[in-house]
Amino acid sequence: MSTDAPDMNEAQDDDAPIQEARVWQGNGFTARVIKNEEDEGWAVAMIKDGEPEPALVGPWTMGRDKKNPKPLDVNAFNTLVKTANEVLRRHEQQLHAQLHKSIFVSTDDGQIKVNLDIVPDEDDPYATLTAFDGYNEQLAQVRVAPTFKLSVASATSWIENGYRRP
Repeated sequence: MSTDAPDMNEAQDDDAPIQEARVWQGNGFTARVIKNEEDEGWAVAMIKDGEPEPALVGPWTMGRDKKNPKPLDVNAFNTLVKTANEVLRRHEQQLHAQLHKSIFVSTDDGQIKVNLDIVPDEDDPYATLTAFDGYNEQLAQVRVAPTFKLSVASATSWIENGYRRP
């Protein structure tokens, strides 16, 4: 048997997630225990795989010696992953709410839903204003400035002006 062939177990170990006292990887995240520069304590940063910035940074518990950080373990890591995912989900929900607004306007022809969808392009940001009837059929759509303020008054005015660009 030749000893020149690479050991398959050795290659697998290279790809294994790190699970050490101050760095723990798994479930799409890396937890790093870092020195808190603002005081004498420690912090933990949760970094989502592929992202440059932490999704969550929070205080970390001191160890028994009151000098070094408590080591990471599977239970603490799983709790941190759950918390980081909740922070990311709330951030996505907040961003969606900022970029997509919807109101209803009562007209003689029935209720009309008006959506404002903002596209935050770095070079050419814009928004679309779209009207839908009670059957969710699109009545009109126009491109507007990303700073357009959607309100019952602005939507009513747009409808009354024949859906012309405000």
